[in-house]
Amino acid sequence: MFRRFLGLPERPPGSSGPDAARSAEEGLTGAPSAFGETDTVRRIVARLDALPPDRARHLAGFAYILARAAEADLDISAEETAVMEHAIVEFGGLDEAQAILVTQMAKLQARARGATEDFLVTREFARIASDEEKKAVVRTAFTVVAANDSISADEASVVNEIARELDIDRPTLNAIREEFVEKIEAIRAAHRLEGSSPGG
Repeated sequence: MFRRFLGLPERPPGSSGPDAARSAEEGLTGAPSAFGETDTVRRIVARLDALPPDRARHLAGFAYILARAAEADLDISAEETAVMEHAIVEFGGLDEAQAILVTQMAKLQARARGATEDFLVTREFARIASDEEKKAVVRTAFTVVAANDSISADEASVVNEIARELDIDRPTLNAIREEFVEKIEAIRAAHRLEGSSPGG
């Protein structure tokens, strides 16, 4: 379903590999999951599937981009996940249960297929999103990676790359980055060096 929301080709039925393995791990198969019994998950999926296609694609792209940013350091923390869920409630107008499921699906997709689909999904979002939505997703991506009170060089680099793929110009990106400057590790390190230098 999430691949369909993103406008990506459907995977063949019964496909194996990272997607299937992680689906089992995340509880998106027939077993009871972190979000409740399978019937509950199916009801949520049905409600999401009933969204207008354009809205569903917006939401899926937004969620995937956040997961892509969170996955930059190869670890999506509980704090980052919580920020993603809240953002998806706000952006998509979903309830908490729906937002949790969308977040988990986005994390699963970003972990399993990110290397091949990051650019495709982000460019598709750029095609259908307004300028304000593009800026919102970059700002929210910074908020996600700052959830642990620190933004690593890898995380900053991925969010910068996302901004470029969304055709956000450098002055706009710099203005957004400025909101998070005290959490960027490289800048923190530079400040520490300045403070420890003779006469600093």
